[in-house]
Amino acid sequence: MGFADQRFNVNLSILFTELPLLERPAAAAAAGFPAVELWWPWVDSPTPEQLELDALRKAIEDAGVQLTGLNFYAGRLPGPDRGALSVPGEESERFRANIDVAADFAASLGCKALNALYGNRVDGVDPAEQDALALENLALAARAADRIGAIVLVEALNGPESPKCPIVSAPKAVEIVDKVNAATGLGNAKFLMDLYHLSMNGEDLPAVIEQYAAKSGHVQIADNPGRGAPGTGSLPLEGLLDQLRKAGYDGWVGLEYKPGDRPSAEAFEWLPRAAR
Repeated sequence: MGFADQRFNVNLSILFTELPLLERPAAAAAAGFPAVELWWPWVDSPTPEQLELDALRKAIEDAGVQLTGLNFYAGRLPGPDRGALSVPGEESERFRANIDVAADFAASLGCKALNALYGNRVDGVDPAEQDALALENLALAARAADRIGAIVLVEALNGPESPKCPIVSAPKAVEIVDKVNAATGLGNAKFLMDLYHLSMNGEDLPAVIEQYAAKSGHVQIADNPGRGAPGTGSLPLEGLLDQLRKAGYDGWVGLEYKPGDRPSAEAFEWLPRAAR
């Protein structure tokens, strides 16, 4: 087994960001990758103009790559925000306004996974109020995903880099997944297992894989420390991905790492071109 037995896609919101958005799908294709994923690209707008949506769709189609994952609107990301769906007031409304826009865009490209980032705790707001709002919004997102035959993902971030986010462990993320599935009865909420974030939390990664592989709808990787390419840190990513495959996970593995002080096209030497 090993890296050659995985299906990798490139996250175009952290790799190839030296290029304009519309040039990134073609750059990923030129690097040998058949698929890409994205954070919500319009950080200031949950409902961009149709011309903008059409232009990105065309760039992806023209590049000949498959869009395999898309975030719902999540606020300023990268930046101080960690999602919008649990934040009362304007941000929650922006998330709701985005739900069908994101789902319809995903459907137009055959994308079957939508990531719903939870959001930060807000000073002065009861956490229980935020959690109730989050469950309501996640249920709306799950129903929209179901409408297009997709899953909705709940991701655990990491405490050191996201100290105000309450979803900073695999058990907590899976608890939310289970609550969403119970609320909707759809069963299409899944855990997004980001091995970098979980390692930053100090979690036992082999144990997490053993316990939660069956509930995982997507996997993302970066090495630790540094959030760089595999081999730049100390995580045994090849072995961990082998364990995931043996546990039954056969989905995409998102490359969500920083390229470092070099063009993104040079940040894939760890993966032979034939394995991309």
